[in-house]
Amino acid sequence: MSARRLKAWLAAALLLVSAAASAHRFHMGITELAFNQRTKSTEIIHTYMAHDIEDLLMNLYGRQFDLGDPEDQAVLRKYVEGRFWLQGQDKARLPVRWVGMTVDSHSVVIFQELENAPLSKTVVIHQGVLIDFLPEQVNTVNLNNAGAVRSLTFTKAAVEQSTDDKQP
Repeated sequence: MSARRLKAWLAAALLLVSAAASAHRFHMGITELAFNQRTKSTEIIHTYMAHDIEDLLMNLYGRQFDLGDPEDQAVLRKYVEGRFWLQGQDKARLPVRWVGMTVDSHSVVIFQELENAPLSKTVVIHQGVLIDFLPEQVNTVNLNNAGAVRSLTFTKAAVEQSTDDKQP
């Protein structure tokens, strides 16, 4: 992981932890998409507040989940893959691969990858994770293209956006 990516991830994690400590008055997620020159793949890192994910799963399935358990992780994976995707030029979904996740008391971090594809292959992002459950959820997607970072904000009113710089 590059120093820049590590700093961005740590800043996001600190923001999420500090938000949780302040009585959690808002709901947010942060996703970073960045091309890894070494692997020639676009890496995707999502960070969500752990209690939002726990509340979502309890609401959907009526039971507590242990996200350290592979079977329970599979349930969350299915949910995320149904609400986050990338589209290419031809409007088809790009093959995002699930890499894994880490969980602690404050956050759930999900790792995905668009193998052997630069960030430029992505023309549309759909980011609706937690928005269907928490109408006030705001998801920020940071597009890191060779160090030039651009952010997109996803809300209930805008769960899909173009990555084209010319689009509003």
